[in-house]
Amino acid sequence: MPKRIAVGVVTNDGASQTRRVELPRVVRHRKYMKYLRRRTVCHVHDEKNESRLGDTVEIRECPPLSRNKRWELVRVVRKSTAVDMESLREAHRRGAREEAAAKELAKLEAGKTPAPAAG
Repeated sequence: MPKRIAVGVVTNDGASQTRRVELPRVVRHRKYMKYLRRRTVCHVHDEKNESRLGDTVEIRECPPLSRNKRWELVRVVRKSTAVDMESLREAHRRGAREEAAAKELAKLEAGKTPAPAAG
């Protein structure tokens, strides 16, 4: 029997070599005939840690690798374009601190303010 192949989105990349991938699907309610969004969660083995949060990946069924892992990563279809806001904020703070330190150093070199006493 051929191995199943699916395409999903990485929703968790916290563990080394393991990714949580969600496979979205649409099902129809039997009684109300309304279409409902559902998802299947797969734990995927990523040998080289090449996928990241938000990436669209292609996965393939494989023999059990651990208690939950039954899939392996085939390839990264599309990289995520989402921006990590916390890392941007930290870079901005770091830049502001370096800029303030440079201004303070320039003042000291110009002799406008006395150097603080060592102590």
